Amino acid sequence: MRAVTWHGRDDVRVDTVPDPTITDPTDVIVEITSTGICGSDLHLIEVMAPFMTVGDVMGHEPMGIVREVGPGVTELRAGDRVVVPFNISCGTCWMCNQGLQSQCETTQNREQGFGASLFGYTKLYGQVPGGQAQYLRVPFGNTLPIKVPEGPADDRFVYLSDVLPTAWQAVQYANVKPGSTVLVLGLGPIGDMATRIAKHLGAAQVLASDTVPERLARARANGIDVLDSTTQADVVAWVRDKTDGRGPDAVIDAVGMEAHGSPGAKLAQKATAIVPDAVMEKVMQVVGVDRMAALNTAIEAVRRGGTISLSGVYGGATDPMPLMRMFDKQIELRMGQANVWRWVPDILPLLTDADPLGVDTFATHHVPLEQAPQAYETFRQKQDGAVKVLLQP
Repeated sequence: MRAVTWHGRDDVRVDTVPDPTITDPTDVIVEITSTGICGSDLHLIEVMAPFMTVGDVMGHEPMGIVREVGPGVTELRAGDRVVVPFNISCGTCWMCNQGLQSQCETTQNREQGFGASLFGYTKLYGQVPGGQAQYLRVPFGNTLPIKVPEGPADDRFVYLSDVLPTAWQAVQYANVKPGSTVLVLGLGPIGDMATRIAKHLGAAQVLASDTVPERLARARANGIDVLDSTTQADVVAWVRDKTDGRGPDAVIDAVGMEAHGSPGAKLAQKATAIVPDAVMEKVMQVVGVDRMAALNTAIEAVRRGGTISLSGVYGGATDPMPLMRMFDKQIELRMGQANVWRWVPDILPLLTDADPLGVDTFATHHVPLEQAPQAYETFRQKQDGAVKVLLQP
């Protein structure tokens, strides 16, 4: 089969690799019909490169058609249409039963000290072949895949794999209620979707900041009040002016390690390209290598007694945080990988013809799998208005 594979920093290719096969009685083989490129995929060709191996199959946002089922699969059959969550969870362990599928005890990577395995994502999370491919082996066929109806185009459902549950959890962790004011930092796919969900759930005021014109235009068209700046002083002054000097009730950091404005961390990230992987792997596990500008902006912007929800991915082990400031402001901070199945029952009823979250038109680019390297570069460089790219094998 053809698949997007990792070959080094800034180097992804489409290669011919062996077809996946049933290896466990509850496995299913899914023929992929759509699969997204995520901002987290860019981490793999940049700062997280020390944890990758040449030939790793990438991608964790797939959906498709079940083509083969193991002898222990009773809930699916060949021909069923499914979305595959990005975190690999058994659905039956103690953590899964608490709605913490990202901490699944069956697939936890204990030797690395990390949570549940992820499709297409580094040795820290199991190094499981990903879904930017023609076919994907999916374990836990009775509990992991999300069965969806026939009929609507893939765009209606594919975001159940990651974008929708990640943005939904970000809003829930922000404790957004009817009448709340929420600020979203970053209008990439997760930030954009988070603004739509916050508005849908009744937030009285949804504010957002970014500097990419196409992203700002998309949010503005959805009725979001946007600021064309990410500078901390600009953002803080702007939101306080709109909230009687207090700041918003909640801030969602949908930026993470890409934030500008942290020159020391920027140098540390660039070091991953010149320091041997074995050395940099150890460094990243014991020091901070993140650009903390977005999180620091969130801390300053949120009102006293407010909530910060962290959905942007950070990669440093000991990133510094202004705990005295956070304590003084009495800030609540929530974060973590999205627990996909925890939110599916809430989200699935919204994926109707009414399309209140605008999923049908959310993708800016649909690209053949063979053009994945160019698509990665376009998305990475924010060219051609790229906000969300779907690959089609």
